Amino acid sequence: MPPQDHPGPDRPGPPPTAVCVGESMAVLLPDRPGPLESVDTFRLSVGGAESNVAGALAALGVPTAWISRVGDDGFGRRLLAEVAARGVDVSGVTVDPHRPTGLYLKEVGGTTGHRHDLGPGRSRLHYHRRGSAAAALSPALLTDPAAAGLLAGARLLHLSGITAALSDDCLALLRALLADRRPGRLISFDLNWRPALWRDRDPAVLPPLLDAADLLLLGADEARAAFGTDEPAALRRRFPAPATVVVKDAARLVTALERDGTAVAEPALTVEVVEATGAGDAFAAGYLAGTLHALDQRRRLRLGHLSAACALTAHGDQAELPPAPVLTALLDASPADWAATRVSAEGIDSPALPAARPWRRTAADAPALTATQEAAQAVAGAATQAAAGARADRARAQ
Repeated sequence: MPPQDHPGPDRPGPPPTAVCVGESMAVLLPDRPGPLESVDTFRLSVGGAESNVAGALAALGVPTAWISRVGDDGFGRRLLAEVAARGVDVSGVTVDPHRPTGLYLKEVGGTTGHRHDLGPGRSRLHYHRRGSAAAALSPALLTDPAAAGLLAGARLLHLSGITAALSDDCLALLRALLADRRPGRLISFDLNWRPALWRDRDPAVLPPLLDAADLLLLGADEARAAFGTDEPAALRRRFPAPATVVVKDAARLVTALERDGTAVAEPALTVEVVEATGAGDAFAAGYLAGTLHALDQRRRLRLGHLSAACALTAHGDQAELPPAPVLTALLDASPADWAATRVSAEGIDSPALPAARPWRRTAADAPALTATQEAAQAVAGAATQAAAGARADRARAQ
């Protein structure tokens, strides 16, 4: 009898609040800059948009699951272990005995003088994902007991355009998930435009998917490449159905546009970038966590910016947010204090912090609570303050 698919690890706790669906892969990172032929050693890691968002949501105190497929191989086992170690429920991941776990290699430019060197500050990803286990995701997922149980109780379902490019079955799954509307469940969709994935596929399938979401996340540069414009108002007109369209202009500005025409824009923080990988996923997680905690629009955008800034100033795709008092002070900062805030690998300097003292990443800053618990408390506290302010405003109006 041929080997059969089997489920991932058992669920560790109560049903998650958020569920992220999509492929993640093993990653080989070079030990030095330069073209691949000059690299002797690679370090094994894992990466993928949806599992990155899941890990960052978990770090913000949002119980989160990731649903996907991995191969019955060492890369798949490493992927499951690392995502689970971030506090993510992986019980909805299927282990496929026939297809491999996807893989990509990162090439980093340097100053080697080699004619194939990409050059300082540049990098390139080399994907080996055709025929991967995740490419076999399909609408059959909806009848899988483990996955169906996770989806049934989720208040947030997060998807991305990467999945649509992997196979016809993956595209059919996205259409089925977007059509499966449930009261009280928000569906967010990140464009995540990857031109290389669409070389042999028709990207015309994307706009209807994006317009079927409740919350649409668009990178301005990606939207320009995919749809010919990066202008927030034009993109809001292009996708009229979502309740909110968020346009991320990288290091400059993020704008959230509601269906009724309301728009809120929040400038990005000044950041000394260590590594750019994972910043978009971190922003999405921060914004989504703020949404689940009913923060006002400006605080949602700020939480996204802070999450992205912490990812930009750390090696790898995941980074912890600062302690609760620092996070609360920054979410509540005046526009001038927010604009004066600086984030680096050493910490955060901002006039919004108590006594204008900077926050430094040192062992002395470690509180009794974990960073995850503190971040969750800070976000919940901000939501409570916002609700109290709204009640006071209504009372004054009466």
